[in-house]
Amino acid sequence: MTGKPPAWHLFFLYGIVFFALITFPCRPQAGQQLSAREILQKSDEARGNLGGVSWTLKITAREQGRDNNRTIHVRSRGFDVVAEILTPAHRRGHMLIMLQGNMWFYKPGLSKPVPVSKRQKLLGLATNGDIASTNYAENYDIIKEDHGLVDSEECLVFDLRAKSGNATYRCIRYWVSRRRLVGVRAEFYTTNGGRLLKSARMEYANRVPAAGGQSPFISRMVIHDNLMSKDWTILDFSDPLLQAIPQALFNINLLGQ
Repeated sequence: MTGKPPAWHLFFLYGIVFFALITFPCRPQAGQQLSAREILQKSDEARGNLGGVSWTLKITAREQGRDNNRTIHVRSRGFDVVAEILTPAHRRGHMLIMLQGNMWFYKPGLSKPVPVSKRQKLLGLATNGDIASTNYAENYDIIKEDHGLVDSEECLVFDLRAKSGNATYRCIRYWVSRRRLVGVRAEFYTTNGGRLLKSARMEYANRVPAAGGQSPFISRMVIHDNLMSKDWTILDFSDPLLQAIPQALFNINLLGQ
């Protein structure tokens, strides 16, 4: 004999469904409830924008068929950075200091640090600004938002334009993983809609402690020349360590004394 189930069956079933909904709420997709600016801020954190962090950076550059290498110890607090060259030996002790968006170069023997541009070539296709923490969320205006794929991974694509001439690049097209909230690809242009200078891919095999677990931290950046050559440059980031970075480290007036 068939018919409607007893009322107490329905009450019991509804109770189970209600309990499941309040106990295991649906988790929104990463980035779904964040603004475009907040997504860029999250991606900046994975590229060095933390309260205090240090890492070792190895740069390998292929230029006109010849390889060059450099090892640098980087200490960062937010967007302020001190980078000291470890190898090669004849450049050991040379430093780049970035403070409040401005950058200086120092080496033993100089009476004081010398102002330099973040766009100045460091080695191969890497500029001075490439070794520092990114601050795309604050230094760039979002001109356009789109969607795209990088290696079948769904990404948010931002066209960025520098707010000032002090930024490392004038215009950037930036792919941010929707799920992981990290930048996975970038194209660097002379101007908005101008010539493509170079492109880069980023990897995040490193991890740093974070609230509730660990967060990704950049491990490799591969830059390719898109103008006139087959040159490439690889930046390998290793041994990221969260630590307190003293304010005195960024006092450029103490250098040369």
